[in-house]
Amino acid sequence: MALNYAEKYSAQIDERFKQGSITAPAINNNYDFVGVKTVKVYSIPTADMNDYTRTGSSRYGTPTDLQDSIQEMTLSKDRSFTFTIDRGDNLDQMMIKDAGAALQRQLDEVVIPEIDIYRLGVIAAGAKNTATAAITKANAYSAFLDGVEKLTDELAPLGGRIAYVSSAFYKYIKQDPSFIQASDIAQNMLLRGQLGMVDGIPIITAPTSWMPKNTAFIITNPVACVAPIKLADYKIHDNPPGINGWLVEGRVIYDAFVLNNKKGAIYVHKTAAE
Repeated sequence: MALNYAEKYSAQIDERFKQGSITAPAINNNYDFVGVKTVKVYSIPTADMNDYTRTGSSRYGTPTDLQDSIQEMTLSKDRSFTFTIDRGDNLDQMMIKDAGAALQRQLDEVVIPEIDIYRLGVIAAGAKNTATAAITKANAYSAFLDGVEKLTDELAPLGGRIAYVSSAFYKYIKQDPSFIQASDIAQNMLLRGQLGMVDGIPIITAPTSWMPKNTAFIITNPVACVAPIKLADYKIHDNPPGINGWLVEGRVIYDAFVLNNKKGAIYVHKTAAE
């Protein structure tokens, strides 16, 4: 006679690892997209200096009209998700599919990572300063300082700089004796994901899959990137028409833009050309 072994499903869910948003310190919301889809930003150049002439009618130089340029920022990311939880299925599965928890899981594992990955890609693509070279434990710290030097030469603000590094780069720089971890920063003062500082710049590691392809590290400043989230609307409908259970829906409208006159505040080091 065959033996029928008992089976049991646990009500304890095996949750996947998650990481909250890490790009908030690297962006700004200085431009208002409320009521509009496109914001236009003026850039005004300067005039050249001349040697003053003490005779003639144009002693300051030959005047010309001051020019301007316009950068258009149009929101392009209009994203959504939806799923249902059948009430009968939920009862038959020890009610493990809580709609509120499922929505939070969607935000943590899908929505937030998508926005962070997009922002990092936009920031890297908009960088004025780039370098390409393989990274080892012998040159990781030097490569980082090369980036800091370049940003300083570009007159990028010293304050507010922040670096996103790949896990591989972080491993190499931790093996460099010149790297000193910022152990004096209080735990409650750390930025999300921050592991230390290099040359006064907070270091945040990003999963390799979140970083742009072949990117070892990005040094940026929140003044450079405008990243509005115009709409973040999430709803749980209890017993909507046609469904006995819950209908979960979400929509988020967002984008990211690097300001033309702030591209010099971004430095990207790639390990190989694309």
